[in-house]
Amino acid sequence: MSNLQGKTALITGGTKGIGYGIAEALLQQGVNVAVTSRTQEAANAAATRLNSKGNDAAVAIGIAADVRSLESQTAAASTVLKEFGTIDIVIANAGLGHFGSVEDLSETQWNETIDTNLTGPFFTIKATLDQLKKSQGYYISISSLAGTNFFAGGAAYNASKFGLTGFTQAVMLDLRKHGIKVSTIMPGSVATHFNNNEPDDSDAWKIQIEDIGKLVVDLVTMHPRTLPSKIEVRPTIPPSAKG
Repeated sequence: MSNLQGKTALITGGTKGIGYGIAEALLQQGVNVAVTSRTQEAANAAATRLNSKGNDAAVAIGIAADVRSLESQTAAASTVLKEFGTIDIVIANAGLGHFGSVEDLSETQWNETIDTNLTGPFFTIKATLDQLKKSQGYYISISSLAGTNFFAGGAAYNASKFGLTGFTQAVMLDLRKHGIKVSTIMPGSVATHFNNNEPDDSDAWKIQIEDIGKLVVDLVTMHPRTLPSKIEVRPTIPPSAKG
């Protein structure tokens, strides 16, 4: 996609954090953006913020949708089509984390993590696949370095992100015959509200949400012959690496 003007992106969990950073970056490139949240109030608020500082040639809308429901995601895709007529870029970003020893991990926490972080991206591609075939578009999942590096207390989160990384790579092989490009981005520490963090100056060493936004713009504007299918991205100098 050498020219992004007039394209349309659907971003799950796009009202804050990484999803919002991606939405803002795409909007500035002239891409119409639909951001989803579990509540219409949060989705509308994010769309209002995006439209207040975006590109005059592009529009952001908010849609209430639950990534754990294929029906809900299909309805969201239909709303995007009614509004913009096409879906060119899909970002499976919505995610959450429950952390702690497997001894303490509850069934509810396990199911919520897997249903959101792994089944959610499956429903996202199922809901948008027909349109991505038509547009020969781009599907990007937001995994994590936790999708290749396991750690104590991460049983549910590691499982979901290891699964998402493998899922997305298999989807890439399934769909490239249709001209659909598929990538997964695996960030390390990002300055977001994830896991109850409150971003402040102490997070300056972390990846910033605008950095992931720029990375997505770089991916979707890369020459069609080239596909970075799995991208690890990490802070240049974390506190543990400082001398």
